[in-house]
Amino acid sequence: MAIIKPFRALRPQPQLAKQVASLPYDVLNSAEAKIAAQGNSHTFLHITKSEIDLSDKIDIHSAEVYAQAKDNLDAFIKRDVLFRESKPCYYIYQLIMNGRSQTGLVCVSSVDDYENDLIKKHEFTRPEKEQDRINHIKTTGAQTGNVFLAYRNHAAVDAIIEKWKQAKSPVYDFIAEDGIQHSIWIVNDSDAVASITAVFEKEIPCTYIADGHHRAASAAKVRKQISGEVPEGANYFLTTLFPSNQLYIMDYNRVVKDLNGLSKADFLAALASSFDVVSMGKQMVKPEQLHTMGLYVGGEWFLLTAKPGTYSNDPIGVLDVSVLQEKILGPILGILDQRTDKRIDFVGGIRGLSALEQRVDSGEMAAAISLYPVTIDQLFAIADSGNVMPPKSTWFEPKLRDGLLTHLIND
Repeated sequence: MAIIKPFRALRPQPQLAKQVASLPYDVLNSAEAKIAAQGNSHTFLHITKSEIDLSDKIDIHSAEVYAQAKDNLDAFIKRDVLFRESKPCYYIYQLIMNGRSQTGLVCVSSVDDYENDLIKKHEFTRPEKEQDRINHIKTTGAQTGNVFLAYRNHAAVDAIIEKWKQAKSPVYDFIAEDGIQHSIWIVNDSDAVASITAVFEKEIPCTYIADGHHRAASAAKVRKQISGEVPEGANYFLTTLFPSNQLYIMDYNRVVKDLNGLSKADFLAALASSFDVVSMGKQMVKPEQLHTMGLYVGGEWFLLTAKPGTYSNDPIGVLDVSVLQEKILGPILGILDQRTDKRIDFVGGIRGLSALEQRVDSGEMAAAISLYPVTIDQLFAIADSGNVMPPKSTWFEPKLRDGLLTHLIND
């Protein structure tokens, strides 16, 4: 069963919450983070993207960057921008995007559960991204990035959370610059805390990583690398748990740098063996059903519809990200491993199809492919089967903000 615990969060003063809260470190590059941080000395980007306070020429994975993150975190605490909760608590985190609401429980989850596969995975991780988070956690002593977990919705958990939301006022409640509303309640009553812990321990058999595989893997590896007695805090990692019926998965699209020596015409001809290829001209193609894809190449959009026999019905083979790999990326473009090949990049659906066009029209990329999103049921089925999806198969929105609740591991 799922082991979760309340924790003493490091969190911002209520009047500074909106300024502190920042997008997750991995959805912004360094240049975007520097722009986002302009004029805001309180943004948590100074901790999660600390290279913004150093020379533009610095290697963002250098020891100096992690040391700067530690210095900045210490400064936030010294300036009383952030303070430590006096007792272990659970936190309720509600996000509202475009009128749609989802509510999760912020807690710490067991590293043992992660290692024993009671926290189920659906993606492999990339070693260099793991190492970045390992270095950040070890240097700062803090888990600053939240791991987004899902569980099969449970009426008892829903009832406890809704009752608390109705009875109490949120400690944080603001609308971010992107229009998403963020509200957080503190669950500090001992009986309520015990009830939540007991429901998960007795009735929730497992949880699933929806977003944050690298953060979870890094937390587990940090514990292994601690010499001597392991602090209790390092046995757990920062998570927010959402019921599956509230989750929204967006498309996660691809751009490729070249056509592997093929002309546009030759590339389209190669696709025709597995897909019906229909030109859509300038009309953007956002796939509306499984086994359809959009292709943007040479200033033109195409609708690709997989032919019968192109895909299988097993949990992995039925996914369009699998069809993409097996029928396009591997045999035609020579991209055999999306985790390591530098000729492919990933674009979250939140950025829209225009972002795909821009990457291609600029000459940076040769082609873009839009995909139909994976469903939460598909994600659960794959994780339960012990299989993994191709990398970057799911994009969840809205994103949890960094900086509102941080877990310190050295307790």
